[in-house]
Amino acid sequence: MFRLILIFTFLASALSAQEAEPPMTYERLGKILFALDPETEPLGPGFQLTIAEVPVLVITDVNADRMRAMVSIQSVEDLSAQDMQRMMQANFDSTLDARYAIANGTLWAAFIHPLSRLERDQLISGLAQTVNIANTYGTLYSSGVAEFGGGDSNDLQRALIEELLKKGEDI
Repeated sequence: MFRLILIFTFLASALSAQEAEPPMTYERLGKILFALDPETEPLGPGFQLTIAEVPVLVITDVNADRMRAMVSIQSVEDLSAQDMQRMMQANFDSTLDARYAIANGTLWAAFIHPLSRLERDQLISGLAQTVNIANTYGTLYSSGVAEFGGGDSNDLQRALIEELLKKGEDI
């Protein structure tokens, strides 16, 4: 899963030498999504595609100039107070451009951005981050990109490493 972000980062950096991009439109968004997954399906004002075996829903609202990429994680009925706290900590420092969100009884990984100002590389990175935080829910809660300092995630992740190192001391 973290290999996915590395691939997208490579693609983004290889293409970054281009001139200014035209505004993002529904049509341009679709072309990019079809390049990422040739099996992408138009779905009303959006698209459904699969990235790294994870179903992703991308919805646009041209009138509001917004787009949203989402991955369903689980029902909110199964969330504990500890889960909620950990997701809020991760939203502060380790999810970066993607976020955990709740809507209609479902926990989602989501990337939300103004449509017209969205650049190709931002879209690709945002999709990868959304898939990564869905895949790391319950473990690292990470977008796969460097963490923003000052939060709790680094210490919590380091605690796991320390715990495993301690278990391995007797070997």
